[in-house]
Parts: sequence; structure tokens; C-alpha cells
Amino acid sequence: MTGDLKLTASAFLRRAQGGVPLGLLGLCLMALLGGCVSETVRIVDMTPPEQLARQQAESELLDIGIAIFDPNVPEDYDEQVKLLIQPDIRRAEANYMPYFAKNLLQSTGNWGAVRVVPRPTHAVDVSITGRILRSNGESMAVEISVEDATGQKWFTREYEALASKYAYDDGIPPGIDPFQTIYKNLANDLLEYRKTLSTEHVHEIRATAEMKFAQDFAPDAFAEHIGETDDGEFVLRRLPAEDDPMLTRVRKVREREYLFIDTLDEYYENFQREMYPAYQSWRKATYDEAIAYKELKAQSTARAIGGAVAIAGGIAAMSESSNAYVDTSGIVSIMSGAMLLKTAIAKRDEAQMHAQVLEEVGVAAEAEIMPHTIELENQSVRLQGNVDEQYEELRVILRRLYFADLGIPDPAAPASESGLPADEDGIDDTTGHEP
Repeated sequence: MTGDLKLTASAFLRRAQGGVPLGLLGLCLMALLGGCVSETVRIVDMTPPEQLARQQAESELLDIGIAIFDPNVPEDYDEQVKLLIQPDIRRAEANYMPYFAKNLLQSTGNWGAVRVVPRPTHAVDVSITGRILRSNGESMAVEISVEDATGQKWFTREYEALASKYAYDDGIPPGIDPFQTIYKNLANDLLEYRKTLSTEHVHEIRATAEMKFAQDFAPDAFAEHIGETDDGEFVLRRLPAEDDPMLTRVRKVREREYLFIDTLDEYYENFQREMYPAYQSWRKATYDEAIAYKELKAQSTARAIGGAVAIAGGIAAMSESSNAYVDTSGIVSIMSGAMLLKTAIAKRDEAQMHAQVLEEVGVAAEAEIMPHTIELENQSVRLQGNVDEQYEELRVILRRLYFADLGIPDPAAPASESGLPADEDGIDDTTGHEP
């Protein structure tokens, strides 16, 4: 509409100088600007993502880890208000979106285990990270980056979609998200890249992931197995023997980490189930408000420009002509322009009112979907704190278990914590449970 608006304004001024009745042109311009907001066709996308035509061998299935998204919440409160961001809702979405993506990717059968992880980890073959750019009931945009264990970046892309009002109808299946297109396009892009990889390359990615994980726990033992280039990519130099006792211990530790992450999956599932009703209600409530806010802002801007053009045209015509008829038309044009500016201010005030409604709806929902802290207990240790803190604590404990299995203290641990109290039968004396 911007190009049309410039053309209209230019023609308006030319006709003003030619003595065409400006009052009529001013009214026409008002009508034109009032219709600047265009309609967008929106549908509910329920088509499934693409599936690989052939059956893959188990050794070809790449495990995927989707890290909790960056909520991208500005620290400045005024900026949060300007962007209509409710911090706790954004943080809840940062947990919700990876879990929804995980379920969709897992349903395709194109991959091995797909897990949501608190942060990127070497326990997986392919890591997905995301950042929320925009999210409300009407539109969503995220930036997704994908990288494999060799350090090869598959892609970084922005995905965005507009929701249909029908996406919030009760008849829509709960497994369909209003922004299903984003997740489906991500799944299809991942598969397209996967098709370019040879079987040998897939095996290299999987082996590199295992060696990087091994280096985390025994850097000295596995230092020569993998190298890093100046570009930040990893090169597999050699592999240990399959019956190497050090590798056996690393794989045992890796399985323990998988066990913890899979247990976390229950947390993310419960979190999604608990937050979904309130979150869906928030998105449904903000749908109409977001559209109204966007349209009113567009109308306000257009009318402000049109009003300024009309006033300028009227003044120019009156100053360059001694014809009374033109002078009268110029006055009408100025009055028409003033009316446009007045309605622009009214539209802006109305848009601000909708913005406040968005904020109020968000505040009401925050209490219901605020992220929870959990107390997770597995068979070996009791982990406390939020998910990220538990994961950090687990990594420390797994490292101690690894060195305790070797019968040597953890060289990275403080002297007072160098040993993990454990009997020869593998029972952790701190909890009384079997690791």
C-alpha cells in the first residue's frame, strides 16, 4: 500500500495545483486510506510432515536434542511493554515449543530418539536451538539453528506463520497447534538436509558425538580420538576398540544421562498438559486483539500521512493561486486533512487500548502457566532445584560415578568432594538407592 499511497499523494498535489476541487479529493483520499488494511487468507494446516520413503537401519538413525528455546525477553521493562511481551508467558513458551516440536519429529519415524534437553549436550547427534522472535495468538516467528556433532551447521532459518481464527475452535484436535506450519516446515527442512548425508557421514556424526561425550568425562583418555579445526568443526581421528573398558564405562554414564533426560520428558509432558488450557485460552483471547491492534496501527499511520498530504496540498494551492474557487477548495482540503489527523490520533489511542488489553490478558494467564520447579528423584540420587540446576548437578554426579568406577578421585572436583561415597556393590550411601 505504501507505493500506492505515494502515487496518490503525488497525484493529489498535481491536481491541487491544476485547480481541481481539493475538498472532493481530500474526501476521496480519506476513503482510500480507510481501506488500506488488506485481508490475509488463513487456514488451519493439518497436513503431516514428510516421511522418508525407505526404512533406515538403526545405525542410520540420528538422535536429536532440542534445547529449551531462548525466550528473547528484553531486560528493559518499557521495551517489554512496547513489544507486548509477558516475560513468564514467554518463558513458558520456551519450554512448550521444543516439546511440541519433539513430538512432531518423533512421529515421523525419520529419526532416532528425539529429546528435549535443558541445554545443548554432547549426548545427542544433532542439536536444535531456537529463539522466539514474536509470539501471540495471531502470529508467531522463531529462529531455529541446527548443528550436528561434527560442528557442521545444517542451517539457521526464521520460521513464521499466521494463525487462523478457526485454529481455536473446539473441533480442532489437541495435537494440532495454531502454528502447525512452523513445526511442519522445520521437520521437512531437517529431512531434506538428512537426505544429503551419506551412510558413512551419518556413522561419522554418531561416532563423533560419542567421542565428544567421552572427552567430557575422560579428556586425557580420549584426547587423541578427536580434533577440532580452526572453523570449529570436529574431526574424528580414531576410535577405541569396541571392548575398550574405558568406552564401556563412558557408555554406561551416557545411558544414565539418557535415563535422566527421559525422566525429564515426563516433566515437560506434565508441564505442557498443565499449561495448555490456560495458554490456549490466552492465545485465543489475544488473537482478535492482536489483529485489531495491528490494523489500527496501520490505519493510524496511513491517516496521519494522508492528513499531512491534504493539508500541504491545500496550503500550496491557496498560496499559488488568486482564484477564489481554488482558495475555497484549499480550505476544504485543509479541513479534510485535519479530520484525517484527528482520526489518526483516535485510531492510535484505540490501538493503545488494545495493547493494554493484551497486557491484562497476559497478566491473568501468568499465574497459571508460570514455570514450575520440580524435585526429581531417580534410582541413584535426589536432584533438587529447577530443571537446569538439576541437569548441572547430574553432570557433576555422573562424572564422580565415572571416576568412582575407576577407583580414582575426580581430578576436577575439590579435595573435599573428590570421592563419591559408594560401596563396592554400587549402592550410593547418600540415598540408599542403586545407581
